[in-house]
Amino acid sequence: MSKTPVTPEDVAAAPADAEVTDSGLASKVLTAGSGSEKPGPRDTVEVHYSGWTTDGKMFDSSEARGEKISFPLNGVIPGWTEGVQLMVVGEKRRFWIPAELAYGEKPSSPGAPCGDLTFDVELFSIEAAPEPPALPNNLTAPDSAEKSSTGLASEVLEAGDGGAKPGPSDIVAAHFTGWLEDGTLLESTVMNNKPAQFKLDQVSIKGWVEGLQLMTKGEKRRFWIPAALGFGENPPPGAPMGNLIFDFELLEFQGAPKAAEPIPAPDDVASAPSDSDATKSGLSSKVLEAGSGKKHPKETDEVLVHYTGWTKDGKMFDSSVARGEPISFPLNGVIAGWTEGVQLMVEGEKRRFWIPGKLAYGETPSRPGAPAGTLVFDVELIKIGG
Repeated sequence: MSKTPVTPEDVAAAPADAEVTDSGLASKVLTAGSGSEKPGPRDTVEVHYSGWTTDGKMFDSSEARGEKISFPLNGVIPGWTEGVQLMVVGEKRRFWIPAELAYGEKPSSPGAPCGDLTFDVELFSIEAAPEPPALPNNLTAPDSAEKSSTGLASEVLEAGDGGAKPGPSDIVAAHFTGWLEDGTLLESTVMNNKPAQFKLDQVSIKGWVEGLQLMTKGEKRRFWIPAALGFGENPPPGAPMGNLIFDFELLEFQGAPKAAEPIPAPDDVASAPSDSDATKSGLSSKVLEAGSGKKHPKETDEVLVHYTGWTKDGKMFDSSVARGEPISFPLNGVIAGWTEGVQLMVEGEKRRFWIPGKLAYGETPSRPGAPAGTLVFDVELIKIGG
């Protein structure tokens, strides 16, 4: 049964008897747990929670909705990732999370609360994460690796069928595991047994775009991707900095789609209308059809969508609708305007986005064939998750 939690009396600041970690996270056990094991940083946990700003305003509560929530600990704010690892099953704990371990003083995520936050969390279950793939022996490229003029290095781990290779706008299905240069695991589709599918010319990691075009079906290859071909030295929030290492297995790919009949541009393609919603980043959007879902995808979620894209002069440059094939991809692997915008949606919703160049491919795209400047997309969110 759902109930509205009462605002804690100590919501404004951690009391003197709270535990404080080196990061600044403060917490206090409200109810002792019955378990003995604590979750790891990649484990999936099931919890009830309620969150307040320091002035006592509740901004979210699974308890009030009457619905527990499950998530991997490496897919949430740092204060949760660190804090829930202190808990055992059955425990209820209060956390005082400083802004730098939450969404910041000026959140980039639409609708996220700013500043210091207070959470009550009750831990119900822990699902251990699968064992990660073995760490590569070489975290820097060996002398024997193939090297391209861009600085991308690679080494074949298992030969493929030796046939055709993907083109720059092909749709590929692949398993991958990624690490930072210090060996920290980033992400692995292998662990989740859920391959990724994406269109090469919509991937923000240039090293992926270049590297996958070297592979044949069935091939396994390791890539050492310099920062310039990854997320850069000043990556967007949540993206890793510096050089990256990825192991890829190319499962399938489809040749570049045949030219589709253009879908007429919207009447308001040239600029966002006055009744559109605008975020602080400059992204504008308007709901075309309300959805039936309740949950919004997270930045790390995979989504299945239909979409059509136009330049401001009304020229269609891409459309899954025209091809009759929806596409799935992880939200943190596409242009910034999509990463931010699709998080505003629920399943079944159709929304139009006006994406400024800085949140798309830029005014002078470095990627061959990418459209320049402000872009307009109609997006239908079909499904969240694989």
